[in-house]
Amino acid sequence: MQVVYFVNSGIEANELAMLMARLYSGNLGMIALRNAYHGGTSNTIGLTALNTWKYPIPQGEIHHVVNPDPYSGIFGSNTALYAKDVQDHIDFGSSGKVAGFIGAIQGVGGAVELAPGYLKHVYDIVGKADGVCIADEGIGNDFPLGAVVTTPEIAGVMALKIQFNTFGGNLVYSVGGLTVLRVIDKQKRQAHCADVGSHLIGRLRALRERHDSNYS
Repeated sequence: MQVVYFVNSGIEANELAMLMARLYSGNLGMIALRNAYHGGTSNTIGLTALNTWKYPIPQGEIHHVVNPDPYSGIFGSNTALYAKDVQDHIDFGSSGKVAGFIGAIQGVGGAVELAPGYLKHVYDIVGKADGVCIADEGIGNDFPLGAVVTTPEIAGVMALKIQFNTFGGNLVYSVGGLTVLRVIDKQKRQAHCADVGSHLIGRLRALRERHDSNYS
């Protein structure tokens, strides 16, 4: 991926990513996860699948698939069944082709981790349906900063018209974003999160095993 479009927010980045996916694929249908939040604008509100954030307006051609929650999801940690739900939506709810899939670890929905290997399976399915896969994740640490990172081939569809963003790439916010990246590297935050997260998950799993549970 070699092309970056800077915008003002994560929601605006999702808007642009969805536009690119639809133009590049030539299809309209988008697939999103239930329990996910992707924004509250007139377009991204359709991707969002939490009724506390949604208004009764037309939401476009959006398919909300089962949330692959390995702890309390309806299929437990069975990745194959969650992936099959995506395939079923494509096979029975679309022309067989889609614009794309959007998903990531859910924050607003409760920091839900996805079933093991889920994204790899789904990316393969969506790719075969001519769709573009979008990983929705934020940057900037509360600065009004967002970005869409993509390939030159996909970005090329934006050359057909004028693409303009009032404050995208603003110098002050860009410096803020660069500083965040430097701090992450300097403090080895990714390694720290991996260590602490693995420890926490391990202890939680041990706790679960000591108590009766309806979850798998």
